[in-house]
Amino acid sequence: QVQLVESGGGLVQPGGSLRLSCAASGSIFSIYAMGWYRQVPGKQRELVATITSSDSTNYADSVKGRFTISRDNAKNTVYLQMDSLKPEDTAVYYCNADAPPEDYWGQGTQVTVSS
Repeated sequence: QVQLVESGGGLVQPGGSLRLSCAASGSIFSIYAMGWYRQVPGKQRELVATITSSDSTNYADSVKGRFTISRDNAKNTVYLQMDSLKPEDTAVYYCNADAPPEDYWGQGTQVTVSS
């Protein structure tokens, strides 16, 4: 029904930036609330940022002021601009689509912040 493909992850030094992209296909993108989550080994997946169909956003306290979520409905794509990256941001980042009655996830993209 909905397929999500993340891209843009990689290795970056502390203080650097990355821009993650999540391309959606298979249904009507513009009505979905979208989100970015991340998971560190040994911990549960946690919310990073969300954006509604009306462009309302919400961020985890740990990334507020450093990360920005946005969407381009014409391209069926949601973005996560990540600035001032810290080693503790290292995780696998997952794209999420809230498309009732289902909840869809991408395969994840690795972000490593290290010198």
